Amino acid sequence: MANGIELYLIRHGLAGESGSYPNDDERPLTEEGKKKTRQVAKRLVSLGLQFDLILTSPLVRAHQTATILMDVGLGAQLENANYLADGNIDRWLAWLKSWEVGKHRQLALVGHEPSLSQWAEQLVWGEAKGAIEFKKSGVLGLVLPTHGSPIGRSTLFWLTPPRFLLNA
Repeated sequence: MANGIELYLIRHGLAGESGSYPNDDERPLTEEGKKKTRQVAKRLVSLGLQFDLILTSPLVRAHQTATILMDVGLGAQLENANYLADGNIDRWLAWLKSWEVGKHRQLALVGHEPSLSQWAEQLVWGEAKGAIEFKKSGVLGLVLPTHGSPIGRSTLFWLTPPRFLLNA
C-alpha cells in the first residue's frame, strides 16, 4: 500500500426495517445481517486486514457491526464516535489530526449512509457528488495523506459490495 493512512469505511450490516422501532438509534442488525456481516468480516481477516482502531457510530446497528469485526479479530481497539452517527466530517477531521499516525496505519470507521459515501467523495474529490453507492456491509478503502488535510487528497483503492466478500 502507498504511504499514508489506510482508512476503511464500513457500512453497518442489514438492520431492522426503518420506521419499525420507536427510536431509530436502537434499530438492531437482523439475524441475516449478523450472519452476513460475520462472513464479510471473516473474509477481510483472510485478506490480511487488521485495524489499529475501529471507530463506530454508537447507534445499535453500527455498534453491533463493529463488535462483530472485533470478535473475528479485525481490530485491536474499539471506540464510539458520535460524529459517525450525525455525519459530521469536520469533527472527525479534528480527531484525525490528534491520532498518533506514526504508531497507527490502519483505521476503520463503521457508520451509516448517506454519510459514509459523502465522506468518501469529499476525501477523494473534495466534494460530495452522489456518485458512490455504498451497500450494507460494504467496504471502501482509501489512502489518506499523512500530513495536511485529506479532503480532496485521498486515493480510493477499494470499493466492494458485500456479495463479493461472501462465501469466497
